[in-house]
This record gives sequence, C-alpha cells and structure tokens, in this order.
Amino acid sequence: MSATKGAPSLTYVRRIRATPAKVWNAFVDPRELVHWWGPDAGPTLSAETDVRIGGAFKIVFRTMAGEQFESHGEYLELDPPRRLVMSFWFSVAPDVRSRVTVSIVAVDDAVEVTVKHDGFSDDGLPATHEEGWKGALAKMAARLESPTEREEERT
Repeated sequence: MSATKGAPSLTYVRRIRATPAKVWNAFVDPRELVHWWGPDAGPTLSAETDVRIGGAFKIVFRTMAGEQFESHGEYLELDPPRRLVMSFWFSVAPDVRSRVTVSIVAVDDAVEVTVKHDGFSDDGLPATHEEGWKGALAKMAARLESPTEREEERT
C-alpha cells in the first residue's frame, strides 16, 4: 500500500551542524539509529537495516512512558547523501502505511534536514508524528553536534 494522494501529511525541517554524509549515515546505520530514534528520551532497543532499494528496516524503541513500539519500512529511493525515501508503518497498525522522504541539503557549516511524512490514514496522525520527528531529530542533532562527533569530522 502506498501513500494516498491528498492524504494528511507533515513537513518538518531541522538544521544540524554536521556533514551530509554524517546525517545520511545516522539515518541508515543501525549503530547510529539506536542513539536517536524515537520521540523522547526513551531508549532505542534495536535497529536493523538492509540499505538497498526494496530492503527493509526495523527499529524497536520504548518511550519514557514505558510503551514499546516497532517502526518498519522499506527503502524506496536511495540517493546518498542527499535523499532517502521509505515506506513506514508501526507494529500497532501494520496495514496502515505512510511514506517518509528525507532530504539532506548542505547549508553553510550545517545541513538542512527536511522530513516529509505523507499518506497518513487520519487527520490526527500528522501532529503526533511531527512531535516524534522533532524529538528524534533533536536527539540526532545532539549526537552529531557533540564535540566528540565534530572532532571526528576534522580528522
């Protein structure tokens, strides 16, 4: 099932002081995903990726409220380190699939990450997922902008 034209959607933009390659890697490397996926400070328990067109990902995380979720999807387009398109669904609603397009654009000493998440099945979901993307990308930014990560970029 693909995203439905005219269905509810969201677009969220975040600037992160990192290279496009570092941000791309954070989206596709399971060793990086476990550090930032999820809407709040709850832990990411596991991440698996098969980064190729038609390959799948599965990420298990727990919220601070103790709820455990699984995010699943399939890679639809890969243009490293600029663009990633994937189908997306949660284990709680496996028949409801949406689509996530991530654009990574270098801007000065940072990148602008744009997440377009579309094809939601109901009008209330974009706001919930926007909060999730805000929390997740804030964690990604904190990780990639840390002094240790910035030092590794220079070496």
